Amino acid sequence: MMELEDLKNLIELLKETDITELQVEKDGTKVKIRREKFFQSIEIPTVKPSAAVHEHIIKETDEDAQRLITVTSPIVGSFYRSPTPEAPSFVESGTKVKKGQVLCIIEAMKLMNEIESEADGVIVKILVENGQPVEYGEPLFLIDPL
Repeated sequence: MMELEDLKNLIELLKETDITELQVEKDGTKVKIRREKFFQSIEIPTVKPSAAVHEHIIKETDEDAQRLITVTSPIVGSFYRSPTPEAPSFVESGTKVKKGQVLCIIEAMKLMNEIESEADGVIVKILVENGQPVEYGEPLFLIDPL
């Protein structure tokens, strides 16, 4: 049986690492601990238009870029678009997503961490290639919120 002290130790272990989810079985007792992911939003740079572009179009572009949600990597690891090499991708550009829907997996130290959407919306752009290493805070997806 798992003791309270064992649970406290597991929680401390989770706090000290980039791991967001841990499942342990001891003496027939299964415990799954998941910590919420906190995503940073980054400012999306906009392209400087030529002088021929009207001012109202420039303002519209800036507003569009600021409206997008940037999903960033909460950990260092390898980015995967699908659960297995044979499986279809979780999402594609243009896919409508719901808050909490899995967007990708980041493998860190042989642990698979599901990265979920933080809002309802549409995937505008996937910024990382399948199998590519990612850093903490690296932008992964742009979502246009609904």
